[in-house]
This record gives sequence, C-alpha cells and structure tokens, in this order.
Amino acid sequence: MTSPAASSSVDASPADAPSDQKNASPLHATALQNDPRIAEAKRLIAEAVREHADGLDRVASANAQLGDSYETITAEYVRARGGPPLWPYFASGLGNGPYVELADGSVKLDFIGGIGVHGCGHSHPSIIDAGIDAAIEDTVMQGNLQQNVPSVQMLSRLLSLASQTGAPLEHGLLSTSGAMANENALKLAFHHAQPANRVIAFDNAFAGRSIALAALTDRPSYRDGIPLAIQVDYLPFLDPHAPERSTRWAVNELKRLLARYPKKHAAFWAEPIAGEGGYYAGSHDFFAALCGPLREAGIPIIFDEIQTFSRTSKPFAFQHYGLESFADIVTVGKITQVCATLYRKEFHPTSPILSQTFTGSTSSIRTGLATLDQLESRGCFGADGANMANHQYFATQLEQLAAKHDGLIRGPYGEGMMIGFTPGDGSLDQAKLLMGILYDLGLLGFLCGAAPVRMRFLPPPAITTTAHIDAAIALLDQGLTQMKAKLG
Repeated sequence: MTSPAASSSVDASPADAPSDQKNASPLHATALQNDPRIAEAKRLIAEAVREHADGLDRVASANAQLGDSYETITAEYVRARGGPPLWPYFASGLGNGPYVELADGSVKLDFIGGIGVHGCGHSHPSIIDAGIDAAIEDTVMQGNLQQNVPSVQMLSRLLSLASQTGAPLEHGLLSTSGAMANENALKLAFHHAQPANRVIAFDNAFAGRSIALAALTDRPSYRDGIPLAIQVDYLPFLDPHAPERSTRWAVNELKRLLARYPKKHAAFWAEPIAGEGGYYAGSHDFFAALCGPLREAGIPIIFDEIQTFSRTSKPFAFQHYGLESFADIVTVGKITQVCATLYRKEFHPTSPILSQTFTGSTSSIRTGLATLDQLESRGCFGADGANMANHQYFATQLEQLAAKHDGLIRGPYGEGMMIGFTPGDGSLDQAKLLMGILYDLGLLGFLCGAAPVRMRFLPPPAITTTAHIDAAIALLDQGLTQMKAKLG
C-alpha cells in the first residue's frame, strides 16, 4: 500500500534545475517515505490489521467478561463530561468496513459513521496507510505558519473537484472543523457585502453551534442564553408534495424580504439537501428560482456541503443539482477529514480576516486525500454510480418495510448516500425508542429534524454494498417488530 500523498512528495531535483542539482539526492523526507523498512512496516501492519479485523463481519453481542470495564469507561465519561453520552458508544479501535468493534466486545453495523465522517468505513487499509505516512511526517498539526506539501495537494484537489463542471471557485482555506469552515464562509460574505448585516437561510437550517452559527441555525434551543450575533430571515424549503406551490411561496417571500431590507443581506445560506433539519432534498428548479433574484440583488450565495459532499451523483450536491453558476462560496467537511471553505476570486478578502494557527492535522489531511481517492476509484459518482444505485436499492427496501410495518415508517427521504425515514408518529420519544432498539440489535443510525423527527443513515460511500444494506434492513425489520410490541 502506498499513499497517493506520499508518492507525490516534492523532490529536490526539479526538471529545470542545473545538471549538478539534478544528480543530487532527493529530499530526506522523500527518502524516508520510500525507505524499504517503512514499506515493510506498512506491509506487516496491514497484514496484522487484516488478520485481526477479518472476524468483524457481522453484528455481535457484548462480551460478558468486559462488562465491568465498559461500565467503568462509561461512568468515567459521565463524570468528566458532566452527563451521559448520546449512546454508550466507546470503540475498541478496530473495525472492518461498516462494522465496528466496541470496547465491550460487541460489533455494530455502523451506518452513521460519526455523522458521515468515515467514508471508507473502519480500519480501511488505505486510511491506515495514509495515517502511517502522517505519523512519520514531522508535524502533528499544520497551520498558518507551517504547511506541509499535502495541505497544498488537498486544497488543490478540492478546488479541482469543485470547479470541474464549471463553478469558478479558485481559492480556499483548510480548517479543522465544519463550524470553522462555515464561520470563514460567513466572514467572506460579510466582508464582501459590507455594510450588509443580515443573512437569508431556510427553515430548519443547521450551520453549527458557534455563536454566529447558532444564530443562523433554526433551532432556538441551540442558542439558549447566547446573544443573537446575526439577524437571519428564513424561507420555506421545497415541499416534494407540492413543488410548484412551495417554490412560488419561497420566491415570493424572498422578494418580500429583499424589498423590506434593501441591500441589507450579506449572504444566502443553503444546504442543497437539509441534513440536521430532516433530510429534505432540493432540486435544480427550486434553487434556480431563488438564486436568480439573489444574483440580480448582488447577494452572495453560500452552499453548505459539510454533510452533503460526496454523497450524490457528483462530488458536490450543488453540481448534482446543476447550480455551478450560482456557487460563490462552498464549504466542505466531515468525510474529507479536514474541512475547507472554497470561494470565487472576487471574494478574496482585502483585510486579514482569515487566519488560523491550526488548519488541520497532518493525519486528517493525508487520510482526506486517501478518502478522495477511494471515492473516485470505487465509482461513487455518476448518474448510475454507486451512490445513486445504493440509494435506490436502500429506498426500495425501506418501502417494502413500510408496507410490512404499517404506520411505523414514512418515507424514505434524502438523496444518494443520505437516506432517512420518519419512525412511528414522528415524535422524539418514538424516534429515540427505535434508535435505542436498533443500537441494542447492532445497527447504528441517528436522529435528525423536528416535527417530525427522523431516523437517518449515512452509510460509508466508498465501501457500502447491497449486502451491507440487506444486513441493515434485516436489523431494522427486527427493530420495528420490537418497537411495535413496546408501543402496544
């Protein structure tokens, strides 16, 4: 296994160097990366991981001998954190594809992946290989004053993917989190549109939990006691049952806001597919109807792709919906390991508003590059690519479960490798009930949305097969049966 990032390391002998320099030795770092002892160490590590992970190919119950130690781990977390975890998930550090081993010896089918972070599943050989390259690469964290070559490769790679279908996104900045990427997007928009001070977003929007992003996020409880940092106006999102009417309502409300607050909006903020808000999919016609008037008004358009990136027919969901001409600023994260804010050159700031001590760990940058390689090499993209084919297969299976368990499933919703459904009556209590049952059975999914609350799955795009989906459906079938019995 050889990491793409390692193989593309900068050599000390460029083609146009003088002849005496051409014959010089390569960089010491390149020599280390290519040292046969490193290659042999990688081979042995890969062999050992494969040997120990091969048995993790189905769900399994906890090991009774580990019960006390697991309770100690959980209690220590509760003490240190000040409250219980969302579920008692503490991993052992080993997995196999979508299967993950917990420290109690149980094995779960992980179809949430840290909310879409682990695009290659668990213990993927390419990710381990990239992690080894990172471990010998001097710096743990990269940032404003210390950037290694892979950070340049990552930023260039993301910009290339974003612009490959015509979006004129020429610049970008890496960052450690999706929240920071979104903060940077807001700063760019406000800086560009000054002195405008308002933002337009959608009902159910989620952008993050910083002070600014909590103001943008359409969840009052997320900003309880926090000063309102930004004035936000909300538009209704696309209703799939009444697309023309809901589009008309949204456009009318947009025009009303533009007339009420002329030249006051610094940005339009949009998730192409609502994530935390409930897995509501957009469309080309819906977004184009809104982006046209926004363009005329000179309002910057931000596409938040922190959760949607890599999960549709194109690397970016704005490409999936054919919105390249409207993309001014785009954020990306989660599955890329390191996050980023990409933008048109006219949004490049004229003041030093973008700077970070840390832009990402060397490990996250290298494993992000390896993840991008896997997404492309495994045929995830395209109208008939794995993402869309797996969605269709998963959706069909959920529809069959809905027919079998009348009243316990509504949906499915989402697009590509973002798929969800409304369990039971859509209440938080019933959704949490099913989530807990599925956790005990060995299937990991998570909640999103409010009124109704939905169960969502984010299977790892690079490795998910129909066999994995079948295993998830079988567990979900059992879970719904248990849910029905508990509800009486």
